[in-house]
Amino acid sequence: MVDVLTYQKLLEELIVMSERITRVEGRTPTIIPFLSITRVSHATPLVPSALSPSFCLILQGAKNLQIGQNMIHYHPGEYVASMIDMPASGQIVDVTLNSPYIAIRIDFTTQEIASVVTEAELIVKPRSSKLKEQAFIGKSDVDLLTSFVRLLQLIDKPKEARFRSELVKREMIFQLLSGDYGHLFFQQVLFEQQVNGIGKAIEWIKENYTSSFTIEELAKTTNMSVSGLHRKFKAVTTMGPLQFQKQLRLQEARRLMLSGTTDATNAALQVGYESPSQFNREYRRLFGLPPLKDIKTVRRNFEEGYTQNHEQVTVIN
Repeated sequence: MVDVLTYQKLLEELIVMSERITRVEGRTPTIIPFLSITRVSHATPLVPSALSPSFCLILQGAKNLQIGQNMIHYHPGEYVASMIDMPASGQIVDVTLNSPYIAIRIDFTTQEIASVVTEAELIVKPRSSKLKEQAFIGKSDVDLLTSFVRLLQLIDKPKEARFRSELVKREMIFQLLSGDYGHLFFQQVLFEQQVNGIGKAIEWIKENYTSSFTIEELAKTTNMSVSGLHRKFKAVTTMGPLQFQKQLRLQEARRLMLSGTTDATNAALQVGYESPSQFNREYRRLFGLPPLKDIKTVRRNFEEGYTQNHEQVTVIN
């Protein structure tokens, strides 16, 4: 009972601290490079975009996250962890003006996880030899929430924040690796070390998403068989390589149009489409509306107070 009360008190404390740091709609960076806070006071539609390596703790409100055909729901005290860059769709729910969605996001790298495993001499045993989807929901505990409190407190100490925040971050990674979901975080280390071909394939597509390619060409680039590449790629990202590329193209085209720098035809050409009609068909299939109507709808929703949620920042390097 004491732990339950302590846990709830820490969640409430984090909400107060987050609201003190920012009351701006959307995602707000902080002086700590890997830490950001998201605040959204309106429910949002299901918005296609992308996840990047991070874990994000919900303090208030709730969120639906669709990865491939799977829909994940998570609530206050739970976090979503994404181990790789991958397309996804998200929707914020259960919010009001007086009780907005609030979440804290921590960005991390595979190297940071591997470093903590090595230096702490952790033994994390995989529970399966099969690859799993590289995004999952976890439940925080008192220790993890306490570390979040310490991290937010450093925002008031800019001279100390950069150095000490890295120490707190490593402690948080240690807590995650030592907890019930450690095998899922550790899977990414194995993913990089033992199934490096998939990692190479994902990076290659991100760097060359505007260029046409075949599965055979991608398999040759990553020294994998066509069947092995397709099977493992889908196990990790829930979609095939060509669908992965298509979503990156369409998300970048949408970003270009929303920025006001180009129209639909030029956006299609910039991301690699040769046929405007094909672009329009695939765009509508993903976003639900033709390009011009979709952009107008997104802008209108933004003006009415909607905003895209925390992890859904399109990441195309």
